[in-house]
Amino acid sequence: MEKIKVIIVDDSDFVRDGMGIILEADDDFQVVGCAANGREAIEMARRTAPDIFLMDIQMPEMDGIEATKYIVENNLGKVLILTTFDDDELVQNALRNGAKGYLIKNHTPEHLKQMIKSVHYGTGVMEETILENFAKNTEVKTIGFNEKAYTARELDIIKAVAEGLSNKEIASRFFITEGTVKNYITSILAKENLSHRTALAVYYLTGKK
Repeated sequence: MEKIKVIIVDDSDFVRDGMGIILEADDDFQVVGCAANGREAIEMARRTAPDIFLMDIQMPEMDGIEATKYIVENNLGKVLILTTFDDDELVQNALRNGAKGYLIKNHTPEHLKQMIKSVHYGTGVMEETILENFAKNTEVKTIGFNEKAYTARELDIIKAVAEGLSNKEIASRFFITEGTVKNYITSILAKENLSHRTALAVYYLTGKK
């Protein structure tokens, strides 16, 4: 099986080096570059054709939000945002620009690797702790989110997605098949013109697309 090629983008040498060591120790990954800002990452991507960018948000010259927009528009790879607990609004902006998910920086090595694999194989990912933070910091959780547009079952599915549950976990909770869950989510995403489940969770929790 081919290795997942990763570019690590962070203005902290400590973060870049630490993540590089973690990923290079695993045969499933190849770190093809490390960049201190979005501009460097884009230049590297043209030479190395990465699968995944691990992208910090706040960086000099070109931040993660602007870099994500360019990367997605030019099909240079998939973006997984690196964030801290106080980056909620910035995370939303990155998701609007096409990021496939986000993770906090105090993750375990195994969690980091699993989230990269999930994004690589087509699943948007989200940190439960950040979803909880969105909810706590939103005065009225569903401002802009029209619950009346959904059936009771669709709302159940949406709320479960916002909790960070997988399709398997949702199916188990509601005693339905994983295929049925997938069909519900596909229909809901199409209805809201959203590209992935992470964006749906953010929309439900914040009322913003």
